[in-house]
Amino acid sequence: MKTEVSEGFNQTDKSAWVSKDTSTLLEIISKKSEVITSQKKRIALLEEALRLSKIKRFAPSSEKGNQGLLFDEAESIDIEMPAAPTEANVKKKKPGRKPFSDQLPREQVFINLTAAEKEGAIDTFYTKVKEELDIIPAKVRILEIMQEKAVFLEQGQRRIISATLPKHPIERAMGSVSLMCFVIIAKYADGLPLYRLEKILARYGGEISRATLANWVIALAKQLQPLINLLREHQNSGNQIQLDETRVKVLKEPDKPATSNKYMWVSLGGPPDEKSVLFEYDPSRCKEVPLRLLEGFSGYLQTDGYAGYDFVSRKNNLIQLGCWDHARRKFKEAQLALPKAKNNAKPAKAVVALSLISQLYKVERAIKDKPVSEIVQQRKKFSLPILNKLKLFLENNQSKIPKDSLTGIAMTYLKNQWPKLTVYCTNGELRISNIMAENAIRPFVIGRKAWLFSDTPAGANASATHYGLIETAKLNELEPYDYLKRVLTAIPYAKTVDDIEALLPWNIKKQIERELQGR
Repeated sequence: MKTEVSEGFNQTDKSAWVSKDTSTLLEIISKKSEVITSQKKRIALLEEALRLSKIKRFAPSSEKGNQGLLFDEAESIDIEMPAAPTEANVKKKKPGRKPFSDQLPREQVFINLTAAEKEGAIDTFYTKVKEELDIIPAKVRILEIMQEKAVFLEQGQRRIISATLPKHPIERAMGSVSLMCFVIIAKYADGLPLYRLEKILARYGGEISRATLANWVIALAKQLQPLINLLREHQNSGNQIQLDETRVKVLKEPDKPATSNKYMWVSLGGPPDEKSVLFEYDPSRCKEVPLRLLEGFSGYLQTDGYAGYDFVSRKNNLIQLGCWDHARRKFKEAQLALPKAKNNAKPAKAVVALSLISQLYKVERAIKDKPVSEIVQQRKKFSLPILNKLKLFLENNQSKIPKDSLTGIAMTYLKNQWPKLTVYCTNGELRISNIMAENAIRPFVIGRKAWLFSDTPAGANASATHYGLIETAKLNELEPYDYLKRVLTAIPYAKTVDDIEALLPWNIKKQIERELQGR
């Protein structure tokens, strides 16, 4: 009897022990499974980042692709898509050699027959057989400024009068206005740092140190500041502005480490046919910077997703306009980082999104030359159904994608920016992206690769001034060197606001047209 009780007790104790041990093992297995799952997700994200890094390092940097042509119906969504306007209807430029500008000076070169060849001819004449572009390399010379003086004898006293010297934007400078324009264009339009310009001038026989060149650049920027101020006021009088920013290194910014990021801001806008591109240096990226730049502006503000723009839009009651280039770029990065797809595999979510976005751009290419009122109608007819389809795709698939994956990040950006990204369909004057602002800032980014940094804030501010004038001249179809020379020649004589207004690029353009008509 005792044995049976003892055995029963031992069996129960053993069962309890086994049950407890099994529970512990299952808990350990569960925890390890969670760790393994987490590690797999982490590995997948790292592999994705590695693939994208390799693509960015070795592949072409163009964002153009044919994802939108891979398929028309990416997924089965019950929205009937109307046929979008075809790009075939857009007039294409004929291939071939582009003719030279009619405004270039021309010099005729006569190729003559020998006397023996035309002996006995009853007449000779010339025909133009071709045109060749010719250029004369830079030539350095010294301008000796000779001032005429007249001597008068009045009541036994000699009196001398001197001819009035032309004003120079930098008094007692050892360089002409033409030389200074050459330096500014070479640095800010062609991306040549000052140490290279110093060597170029020395090769031509002009010994001028890079320190002197830097002082000229800064001094000229101070002279041009009233013109920049007027351009800023004029730009803010328009109804839409595109705004963007990029990093720049300035070594001697007070209270900032030399290696810290500072920012160059660029804005593009203004009334129709009187648009400008303006740069502004600021050591910070805080919300107060766009607030200062957009003082007095009301209308549409087109930017990327930086939150600092939300503050100024709320404070000034601006209508925010998103940029589809930024949204597309995130999906493009996700698509580039995808592993190699298997045959007959279902298209990845990033590819589907890119296909739909490409359809939006296809509509824009087809209607870009149409009147503003017709652009709005075409967008309502063709773009809105695509947007609705894209929004439905986003709602159905965002929860299926890890948030910290590249596709998840792209979807989050698209969802957060969605109200701003659809505004462009309401106004035919608006653009689908702020690509014009990005194009305007590109020369600065390219130049930065050559000169790497600015030494002082004064140099960064001077760069902002010169980049702005050059890009504004280009935007208004003016040759930058000619425009800058006209401005620097006239600015020492400018005393009133009217004098400064006469130097605005669209006014200079009218002046040039009058000069051409008077020839």
